[in-house]
Amino acid sequence: MHEHKHPKVEQRIRDYTQRGWWGETTLSDLLDQAIAAHPDRMALVDQPNRKTLDGDAPKRWTWAGLAGEVETCTRALNKLGVGRGDAVVVQLPNIAEFVVLYLALARLGAVISPVPVQYGRHELGMIAKAIEPALFIGITRFHDHDLTEAAKAVGFAQCVWFGPEPPDSDAHINSVLETARSEAETPPVDSNANDIMTVCWTSGTTGTPKGVPRTHNQWMAIAPATYEGAEIRAGDVLLNPFPFVNMASIGGFLINWLRCQGTLVLHHPLELPVFLSQIPSEGVTFTIAPPALLNMLLKNDELMSQFDLSNLRSIASGSAPLSPWMVQGFADKYDIGVVNLFGSNEGVSLVSGLEDMPDPALRASYFPRFGVDGIEWNASVSKMVSTRLRDLESGEIITEKGRPGELEIQGATIFDHYLGDSPDNPDVFTEDGYFRTGDLFEISGDDDPPRFYHFVGRSKDIIIRGGNNISPDELDTLLAAHPKLTEAATVGYADEDLGERVCVFVVPKPDEQVSLDDITGFLREQGLAVFKLPERMETIDVLPRNALGKVVRDELRRRL
Repeated sequence: MHEHKHPKVEQRIRDYTQRGWWGETTLSDLLDQAIAAHPDRMALVDQPNRKTLDGDAPKRWTWAGLAGEVETCTRALNKLGVGRGDAVVVQLPNIAEFVVLYLALARLGAVISPVPVQYGRHELGMIAKAIEPALFIGITRFHDHDLTEAAKAVGFAQCVWFGPEPPDSDAHINSVLETARSEAETPPVDSNANDIMTVCWTSGTTGTPKGVPRTHNQWMAIAPATYEGAEIRAGDVLLNPFPFVNMASIGGFLINWLRCQGTLVLHHPLELPVFLSQIPSEGVTFTIAPPALLNMLLKNDELMSQFDLSNLRSIASGSAPLSPWMVQGFADKYDIGVVNLFGSNEGVSLVSGLEDMPDPALRASYFPRFGVDGIEWNASVSKMVSTRLRDLESGEIITEKGRPGELEIQGATIFDHYLGDSPDNPDVFTEDGYFRTGDLFEISGDDDPPRFYHFVGRSKDIIIRGGNNISPDELDTLLAAHPKLTEAATVGYADEDLGERVCVFVVPKPDEQVSLDDITGFLREQGLAVFKLPERMETIDVLPRNALGKVVRDELRRRL
């Protein structure tokens, strides 16, 4: 996967390097620094129930032990013919060896393309065609599901497998590693900070996923957003329950773990008792969790009382709006700061961090207007990006409060272009180089200029009822605090008179009965405008979510 850099990309490199936003540090440099500084510190820890997931014993490696594993893996990959610029597709759950692969491929200057274990033949075939990988690395079984069929149907040029019983003629990773241990030399580090490090895949709920190439420098620029926002410290213990396939895990954990030279504890798929038990047993100081989980935990005093959370200082959350009730509740009951993240694989990064947004209620509902003239923030990412809002109909740049517009962003955190595309695509980038996010915000705040953005919703998700725009995310956020609900999601449905009306899908708590009047009465108590109230309710066992945990509203619409 050897891409020729577009002239606009070359100009970005020169410009951002001159400004000091990009440098020469690669993932391998961060690894070497951590190994040298703390060889005996625990570095990487599997979840304790790994054997029940893939049949292998959980791993625990110090930084020195990790160094040996990375060196062996680098030799093995080199022996398989992987070198600088080659792409390797990796479909693994969160096991320690997945992290080793990131580090070893970075040493070789190769490109890792991580994919969710949920991806099947359609998605894998599309990815294989897009990047022509030199190697596919998968796992034969996970949670008693056979994961070999899809990859074999695609016909990758070369496959290596974790797990029991690899398909005929394919190699098992253990035999490849064993052979590599006897090799005399490890190939030298061969990477550059402006090389592509990863190709992740967008989590779009419709259409074909798009490849998002990101360089070492782009990852280095965006990772501090979480590091600073959550006030991560040297030697911290980070618990990652998100699959290692996207921004949350790579930007939130991989880079920041190497930066703080602490301990990375793995988890996934979510098994709540195991996840909660890892916090006291490993002394976890920081983790990330989706809003729905945090809402549920805050309502369950009996469950939370079973675990010592005293080491846990901060939790990051995102992918859906946060409830002010929840953020305030974690601060009051557990002295834990919940950090509000808004990000994407493309490099969008708005962070309501503990220092810049100390008020929990404010932090839940608003984001700092990063990169706007006349507004200063402590977060370093705010100095490396520019943001603005554009009216979707008129195309005007919005400067007044309360007027929804599409967020546009450019700067050091943003990718160059989608795989196979270019920075000239007007559907993706503006003429002056801003990325069109497809996310609607409005300007808020009493200062001059107003200091905050308020999330309105994805442009395609907005419900238009009688000419009024309704954000389903706003309703979902309010309903997160409903005492009878586990979770809820709203969508629009067609109506001859008003264009659209609002339907709410609810997942009641066990032994609870919920009516539409319960829902509308609760929302009225919150002071919600009457035109936003749901007029239809459907009960559902569980909300449909994609591989990255986001509610698939299109599936809910289809059910209607």
